[in-house]
Amino acid sequence: MKQKNWQEIKSMSPVELTAKLSELEEKYFRLKFRNSTAPVKNPLEIREIRKTIARIKTLLAQ
Repeated sequence: MKQKNWQEIKSMSPVELTAKLSELEEKYFRLKFRNSTAPVKNPLEIREIRKTIARIKTLLAQ
């Protein structure tokens, strides 16, 4: 993750983080589902979304 994006996420309020988390989880689900039927163009995107979800969950837990 780029440093700029990480700083953006850290500066978000808990309400914004929760909204972003639900948005990313939906996107992750759709990518995984699409990938199971046919390979996606950029499989690294799935990994990056998963890591971003983990980062947001960590910030919410703090």
